[in-house]
Amino acid sequence: MSDRVRRQLDIIRVVAVSDAVLLVVLVACALTDREAAVSVLGPIHGVGFLALLFLCVRGAGERLWGWWFPAVVLVTAGPPGSLIGELRIRRTLDG
Repeated sequence: MSDRVRRQLDIIRVVAVSDAVLLVVLVACALTDREAAVSVLGPIHGVGFLALLFLCVRGAGERLWGWWFPAVVLVTAGPPGSLIGELRIRRTLDG
């Protein structure tokens, strides 16, 4: 079971880091008035957020972790909550 949880957490980590980098670029573009870039990057970031939320909800539904994880992802708008939750679960697995 812990190998399955670790694999799911690996996927969440990759998506979260990618979405976090995208968010930084999106904010930089927004602050420098690059509207064309914002109109492209905004929806991509939105899809990344929904992917993170889906992955965390699926894991909770499969009882790999609790429902607190998708709740934290939702409240923190994606990458920060998913990275915090992922780290917390890994620490629990490692003992």
